[in-house]
Amino acid sequence: MELNLQPLAHTCWVTGQPFVEGERVASYLVQDPKTPEILRYDVRESVAGEFAPTGFVACSWTHAFKPRRAGENPDRTMKLTAENLFITLADPFTEPTEANTRLLQFLALMLERKKVLRPRGRNPEGTRNVYEHAKSKQSFEVPVGELTPQFFIQVQEQLSVLVGPPKAKAPAPEVVAEAPSEPASPT
Repeated sequence: MELNLQPLAHTCWVTGQPFVEGERVASYLVQDPKTPEILRYDVRESVAGEFAPTGFVACSWTHAFKPRRAGENPDRTMKLTAENLFITLADPFTEPTEANTRLLQFLALMLERKKVLRPRGRNPEGTRNVYEHAKSKQSFEVPVGELTPQFFIQVQEQLSVLVGPPKAKAPAPEVVAEAPSEPASPT
């Protein structure tokens, strides 16, 4: 899964004031109601209550603002992959929400299957699954959840906003059964 988005803004969407390094910023991925485009909005955490998105909010997270370093590739930071969305949502400083937790659990399953994450059991309390990132060896804890049909329906709704609706399956070819032929009669 790959999605191209705008990089982190330098100014607050609500106030228009520039962010300061270390300031808490709430980031939202919102589907534009007029187009299928996904827009990113960055808002000071202190004024996040004043932010009223006009579309469906696929997910949001809160993090400390870090200005881009000189020479950093902005095109690379614009690509939001499943892996870096997982890392963003699994960050201990990202405040969990029900929607983010559900998406995080799904991404962990998907990345485990792709061998990007390795399962390492549960935390001592048994409330979180522990994963190790294959490249960085960094550990992440993901809340344990039930994988019910309702869980997957809700995740599908979130993902359809981020990557588009599922592609329709091609109809199965029609099979025409032939009537059994009668055996030839000896003449």
